[in-house]
Amino acid sequence: MLELTSLVVDNWQVLAVGLPVAAVLYHVLAWALDPHGIRSTPGPLLAGLSDLWLGYISKEGHRSEVVHEMHKQYGPFVRIAPNHVSIAEPDALGVVYAHGNGALKSDFYDAFVSIQRGVFNTRDRQEHARKRKIVSHIFSQKSVVEFEPQIRLYVGQLIEKWDLLCEKAVKGQSGDDGEGGWKGAGGRLWLDCLPWVNYLAFDIVGDLAFGGPFGMIKAAKDSAVVPKDQQAAMNSYGSKDNTVEVQEIPAVKILNGRGEFSMSMGALPPSWRPIVRHLPWYRNGSKDVKTLAGIAIMAVAKRLASPTDRVDLLSKLQNGRDNDGNLMGREELTAEALTLLIAGSDTTSNSTCAILYYLAGNHAAQDKLHQELDDQLGSEDLTVATEQQVKTLTYMNACIDEALRLHSTSSLGLPRVVPEGGMTVCGKYFPEGTVISVPSYTIHRDTKVWGDDVEEYRPERWFERDSAEMQKTFNPFSIGPRACVGRNLAYLELQVIVASIMRRYDIVWQTKNQKLETREGFLRKPLGCVIGIKRRDTI
Repeated sequence: MLELTSLVVDNWQVLAVGLPVAAVLYHVLAWALDPHGIRSTPGPLLAGLSDLWLGYISKEGHRSEVVHEMHKQYGPFVRIAPNHVSIAEPDALGVVYAHGNGALKSDFYDAFVSIQRGVFNTRDRQEHARKRKIVSHIFSQKSVVEFEPQIRLYVGQLIEKWDLLCEKAVKGQSGDDGEGGWKGAGGRLWLDCLPWVNYLAFDIVGDLAFGGPFGMIKAAKDSAVVPKDQQAAMNSYGSKDNTVEVQEIPAVKILNGRGEFSMSMGALPPSWRPIVRHLPWYRNGSKDVKTLAGIAIMAVAKRLASPTDRVDLLSKLQNGRDNDGNLMGREELTAEALTLLIAGSDTTSNSTCAILYYLAGNHAAQDKLHQELDDQLGSEDLTVATEQQVKTLTYMNACIDEALRLHSTSSLGLPRVVPEGGMTVCGKYFPEGTVISVPSYTIHRDTKVWGDDVEEYRPERWFERDSAEMQKTFNPFSIGPRACVGRNLAYLELQVIVASIMRRYDIVWQTKNQKLETREGFLRKPLGCVIGIKRRDTI
């Protein structure tokens, strides 16, 4: 018996030592064999040996900033994983993400699949073309204008809330808005604008994509209702009893958790993911993925159970047909609805917060914007700007674009797999199967394109420098066949929101040299932005 015990212990000791040694040898051998011919590409040593480096910086929430520092250290080509090269050259955009180049999305996107693959995370070219045909017409400029009334409705609700708080702030009162409170001092309303723009974005996308707002603005609370049993909700439509037991969740918080989980999981090899997802932090993220999906499951189940003539994104998805005239099935419809929720909420709120932050810190730009808004929108007491009014505001568009340059909707380099036959990018050849990407965060800070003051928020640069070169480098929504299908809607939202808020208020930072702290999942999200708001005398 003692001999058997000793043998078991010895075997465990061998495994405890042998497995790590074998893992190290495997990665060193792969590095030495250099199957993709990228060993000469500079970068962190650990990044060349293992995916752990990229997985770790992704989990820590500052991937784009770290990769940017690597480019400053090593140059335009940086190896950030054993089979992944980041290319920080503006000219690379039109090559890596071009139409017809044969490059596909990498297995990074598998980590973003929830209910089933949607237009965002589908990797198959033919399947993506089928899905995009169904979805893209929804976001044509003509179609997007139909959603203007809903956008203006919730912007009006936000301004109504802020006006009431401003009245109290002028009197020096303070209160609780459910997200850290607000206070009045110096004749201004001081609050964290991030929760409020989150409420706004979620209410807009809730109305457009799911047939009704979440009610976050009115409640001043991060809250959404999801089914406790998702399968029961999926099966409920069409039945005599389509009621399901529900629960209230903090949707914004869970959305952030989902983004961080998927980003960090996507940076790891697919073979690692089934094991890693059982670790405590990843286990919580996996739960967030499932919980968030409940919002789309419930909305689609309700819509299918109670058809309506209402025109919104969900109804357009329901009526969308592929080349063979087929409608989407229930699960596919639900997956695409979930994509609309994720893409249409976080992107708008992140960008709005960043725009307000930069304008609050640059009163020269704010004064010019106020002047343009006063000149173009007139003196009438119109609470919310219209699409017709905002589409010709050139300085405001420069203010928006400059904020999107510094705080891109998605800052990381979106990974693509080099197709058969290889690909030459900016004079460097990459063999088939190599993963390459172009980091928006870094090319948006290329001094050759933007000038030496790349870290400054200065909308004037959009009128002073080579417009064609800037537009070629500007990449907040990606380019090519996999570019963001909702760009038109996102930009219309930002124009109406910014024009309405800035026409009505003067805003300032809470402290001198205030920083916009961020954390990056798939999107780079502000962690908060306290500003002082004051009603303008002219409005």
